[in-house]
Amino acid sequence: MKRIFGISGSLRAESFNASLLRAAVEAAPDDVVVEVHTIRGVPIYDGDLEAREGLPEAVVRLQEALRSADGMLLVTPEYNNGIPGAFKNTIDWMSRPPAGRDLFRGKPVALMGASPGNFGTTLAQAHWLPVIRTLGMRPWFEGRLMVPRAREVFDGEGKLVDDETRQRLAEFMRGFADFLPSS
Repeated sequence: MKRIFGISGSLRAESFNASLLRAAVEAAPDDVVVEVHTIRGVPIYDGDLEAREGLPEAVVRLQEALRSADGMLLVTPEYNNGIPGAFKNTIDWMSRPPAGRDLFRGKPVALMGASPGNFGTTLAQAHWLPVIRTLGMRPWFEGRLMVPRAREVFDGEGKLVDDETRQRLAEFMRGFADFLPSS
């Protein structure tokens, strides 16, 4: 069984990206488990806090979960044409020692995102690339999943109701699963 560490970069209860991550759990192939994680509870990075108290417990839990995963799925919103600060902050915390960048080095990663606008999360996904490169991750470039006009694709409870998007998501998840190393 392959394990994917999935994390949404939004704190909103009714986040389209949290909904997309939940839909990815359902769309994953039978031989894949997508573990859902959150950025909630991760404080703004503060080197003084780190020196005084060490890594926050929320960060340690995320590091441990990523360490045991075969790949990472970043489900990114796009705020002001870029990466949400809280999401980037979480990855910054996760890259701190003792696990540090070794936790990310060589880890397969895929990007996807949903947006109420017409372009999905094109720019946010592009902005993640320097971070992924710096951390030494192995990006999966064979598929892209950007979900535009998310209000039309998800219902009021956050359930994916668009058949075409569901099909694209299933193909994306199968492709990423095939990219992961065999267990």
